[in-house]
Amino acid sequence: MRALFFGTSEFAVPSLRVAASHTELKGVVTQPDRPAGRGQRLTPSPVKRAAGELGVRVYEPLRMRDFAREIGREPFDLFLLASYGRILPKELLTIPRVGALNVHPSLLPKYRGATPIQAALRNGDRETGVSIMLMDEGLDTGDLVMSRRVAIAAGETYGELHDRLALAGAELLGEALDLTERGDLPRRAQRGEGSVTRPLAKEDFAVDLSWAPHRVVNLVRSLSPKPAARATIEGESVKILAAHVGDDGELVIDELIAPNRGRMSGAQYLRGRGLA
Repeated sequence: MRALFFGTSEFAVPSLRVAASHTELKGVVTQPDRPAGRGQRLTPSPVKRAAGELGVRVYEPLRMRDFAREIGREPFDLFLLASYGRILPKELLTIPRVGALNVHPSLLPKYRGATPIQAALRNGDRETGVSIMLMDEGLDTGDLVMSRRVAIAAGETYGELHDRLALAGAELLGEALDLTERGDLPRRAQRGEGSVTRPLAKEDFAVDLSWAPHRVVNLVRSLSPKPAARATIEGESVKILAAHVGDDGELVIDELIAPNRGRMSGAQYLRGRGLA
């Protein structure tokens, strides 16, 4: 099957490798290099780096409709997507013969949109999952091909759950591609009440230490290790990387980053500032 893969972040890399092993991969579409780090140097996306290792041609279109005209005459069977970061217009979705399969880290229709993993952790969910859907013009509203439930471990952080879901999604994509090649790809409309997540803003990182301990812990988990939750302790802003609820129901800060002092335990920080 002739395929084109769309992806940008680290989450998409395992799915890219599955696409490369299961299809005749004709190219990888990713977002353009962006400034990163203290020097703000232009940095390629994780997907672009992985595509280079695989020896696959890379496209970095700025205008998706122009890109659709560029590739529209080529005979594609499938488009495959994972964490691309942009919605594909109708002009692109109508190109592949079978359609566009998207790997999404939630049990659709719950947590459509940009930050489903963070939302599941922030809300204290005990399970989430991955879904493969056939894309339409909506925001993660297309027909479901298959899904798989994934339990969330106690204390699991965003980084840990992200990596597990990336692998689970890639495995599920491989199964979907096998079914597609046999002509047995299932599909059904999404059922149940949907919800939509949005990109995170700076105000979403703020923790109020007067909140109930479970609420603080869940927000910390949802942002760890990056970008990290922020809290103010006696007038000083710190990043909280790990916390838990103690035996007596109190909030325990396990690890934080203090200004100009790097990582330390919560106890070290409080002792260093002479706080109880």
